[in-house]
Amino acid sequence: MAEKMKFAVIGTGGMAQGHIEKLLILPEVTLVAFADINKASIEKTQKRHGDKVAEVPAFSDYKVMLQTVQPDAVLIATPHTLHFPMAMDCLDAGCHVLLEKPMVNKVTEAHALLKKIDETKKVVALGYQRHSLPHFRYIRKKIASGEFGAVQFINALQQQGWAKGTAGSWRQDPAQSGGGQINDSGSHLLDIVLWTTGLSPETVAAFMDNRGTPVDINSALSIKFTNGAHGNISVVGDADGWYEDITIWCDKGTFYVRNDGSFRVQGTNGETFSPELSEMPVGSDVITNFVHGILGTEEIAAVPINGLRTIELTEAAWESAAAGGKTTAVKHS
Repeated sequence: MAEKMKFAVIGTGGMAQGHIEKLLILPEVTLVAFADINKASIEKTQKRHGDKVAEVPAFSDYKVMLQTVQPDAVLIATPHTLHFPMAMDCLDAGCHVLLEKPMVNKVTEAHALLKKIDETKKVVALGYQRHSLPHFRYIRKKIASGEFGAVQFINALQQQGWAKGTAGSWRQDPAQSGGGQINDSGSHLLDIVLWTTGLSPETVAAFMDNRGTPVDINSALSIKFTNGAHGNISVVGDADGWYEDITIWCDKGTFYVRNDGSFRVQGTNGETFSPELSEMPVGSDVITNFVHGILGTEEIAAVPINGLRTIELTEAAWESAAAGGKTTAVKHS
């Protein structure tokens, strides 16, 4: 692109702020517009970034923004149920799209979006930043190589004070969020398990507890994968503080990702070690990766198929939980 890429932001809440900071320093990009129905949110954004965004126009209607400034690329960081219609409109307007997680809230929406992407030939990336983290990229590379044999079992836990932290917000309104913690920060956990292992879930038996709220807060998923492996995914949203723990057992070794930031590997010789940083491939941040992906200088780290796979498992888990934990097929297409 000879000229700078014109970049717009739809949704100026907390999730957008770090992305905006990155957009303001990327040399390939110029920020051309904000869109948000919440005037106070735009004002907070303008105050936070000061003179850097003084000349950036703000719109209350994103459709008017698309018509007026005609951006090349758009970040969508809005309540989850708005992701699908906004992404479709942005693609129709000729824009590349970066979607915050979750990509969409229904499998049918995912398929419609994938079809639209194929028709428009635009670049679409997802805000799953873990795809760029060295230890997760290392795990994915090693499992894909076959060096550690087949994955046989997975245990993944995420704990967060999500119920208290999101009380009274749109995140606990199903009409805006599309679901609870498993579809919010829990979406990162489901995605990274599927992405690193490359496994495809066959069935899931799930139990969920709303903890007196309108959405799922605590979730227990027991999964059977198509290769015969099994796994447990636990999402605990009514807790104090953040904690996460992921273990992946393979036929010839094990990967341990711990909450304290440590990463250990039990190798094929049975010895446990911490890989050298030079052995672990490093990716760029979400915004940089997206921009460079558009320019053709980087491979997009988190792609729409990852969003489809995540919502396939999530939707099946919701179905299972609604049926009292009945084992439910995870439908793939």
